Amino acid sequence: MSYISAEDVLPKELIETIQQYVSGKSIYIPCKEKKVWGSQTKTRQYYKERNHEICTKHKNGVSIKILATTYSLSEKSIQRVIRTTSKKVDSVQ
Repeated sequence: MSYISAEDVLPKELIETIQQYVSGKSIYIPCKEKKVWGSQTKTRQYYKERNHEICTKHKNGVSIKILATTYSLSEKSIQRVIRTTSKKVDSVQ
């Protein structure tokens, strides 16, 4: 994340008011319009497909241990993927 100087974009009066609360510290100002996670990249779709693939392989008899090794995840993570993805698939049907 790149930073910009407050002096370049904010009026002097506003800077002085902010300095009363956080003088000399870095401060994060969130965007007005919050974007949904994964909406600007293909990350959300990638994980959805990967998790569906893990679920399908597990239903076809592949062990959690092998899935964990294949996908470089812990066995607990594989169990969580199977549990949460199975619920989503079952609720759609």
